[in-house]
Amino acid sequence: MSGKIVNNVFRASGVIAATPGGLDWSTAVVTGSTLTATAGKGYFINTTSNACTVTLPSSAEIGDQIVFADYARTWSTNNVIIDSNGLNFQGDPDTYTVDYSTAGQSLNIVYSDATKGWLPVSDDAVAFDHGDPPTQKGIFAYGTTGSYVSISNLVSSSGVVASDVTGVGTARYSPGAAGYGGDKAIFAYGYTGSNVSMSNLVNNSGVVAADVSGVGTARRESAAATYGGDKAIFGYGYTSSAVAMTNLVNSSGVIASDVSGVGTGRSGLSAASYGTDKAIFAYGAEANGGDDVSLSNLVNNLGVVAADVTGVGTARGGSAGVGYGEDKAIIRGGAVAGYSPLSISNLVSNSGVVASDTTGVGTVRAWTAGTSYGGDKAVFAYGNSGSRTSISNLVSSSGVVATDTTGVGTVRDRIGGAGFSYAA
Repeated sequence: MSGKIVNNVFRASGVIAATPGGLDWSTAVVTGSTLTATAGKGYFINTTSNACTVTLPSSAEIGDQIVFADYARTWSTNNVIIDSNGLNFQGDPDTYTVDYSTAGQSLNIVYSDATKGWLPVSDDAVAFDHGDPPTQKGIFAYGTTGSYVSISNLVSSSGVVASDVTGVGTARYSPGAAGYGGDKAIFAYGYTGSNVSMSNLVNNSGVVAADVSGVGTARRESAAATYGGDKAIFGYGYTSSAVAMTNLVNSSGVIASDVSGVGTGRSGLSAASYGTDKAIFAYGAEANGGDDVSLSNLVNNLGVVAADVTGVGTARGGSAGVGYGEDKAIIRGGAVAGYSPLSISNLVSNSGVVASDTTGVGTVRAWTAGTSYGGDKAVFAYGNSGSRTSISNLVSSSGVVATDTTGVGTVRDRIGGAGFSYAA
């Protein structure tokens, strides 16, 4: 055959793409944690020691083809993660997480067009899966300096706390805060001189909206966490006594009416998400200034709160919780009776099991708050160590708390913190 091949179903450039058997297979088995793939090649990927993130080409033509194979049948232990590098993958943009996790799997992908992008034409278990990307930024807001304040501080995707932003909404302390909708956040309830039932939504750019008249019982010192991937739950708190009620928040940020609580009523507790779609409430005090407790309540992916679990670790109030490592949580700080602040922490596994105390790093304090950042890390900031402070402590993706970072913004305590934004 001679002459120029015009645009065709195989490749827009006119060069017919190779079949899998005719690909240029890399002679070196890939064992590293990253791989930059090239069209027209095949790769054996060995994830025995670690997961491997594969970055696809940043530009592609119709018919471009790449094949990956599980060299050691270990993809179910350490996944292969696809970074589509600005192009779509099965119609989803590259902000989504795409991973392959079946032992012995092979994956043959072909580029289609700008709409659908890369398409698997074969994967031996049809194991394509994706989830929302993790949140990248955080926000701390409200609190007290001795006077109630309505200021906020954004946290970058690298864990840097920004200077004060003049707040929107009613100044108050002890609100709960959590992420919702995947990339937004909500602050709700608190104390203005009396308990209130109001909320403020935070959009995916970190802008705090005006007050929304609350639903549910006015209270302070409740805790909140994300569950189900895109919803939130506020639980417990103090009215004229410690209560065990909860309020669910849907993926649009709408708070539902009270649900009669399960477990011991308490205030000044902490909450965090774990296991990618569940949550935990832990610690607290059975009354305002009353007996501290060491117990927890798990929340399933439908927002149902389970009965008390006898706690592990020091009973305390005024602690803070946050997720880290994408599926685990950490609870840090607090104070024991007589207001003796702590710097201990307790890790929570991806099945909701609370570990024993870990000796803390950094300044002891209570009434701090935490937020996730950078997809798999966390930061605790502000609080009271005997006096109010604005210091922060970063938490690594493996749950290790770092030393103090000099604080930015107004010193205060009894604040709220939550993650937001898919974009770094």
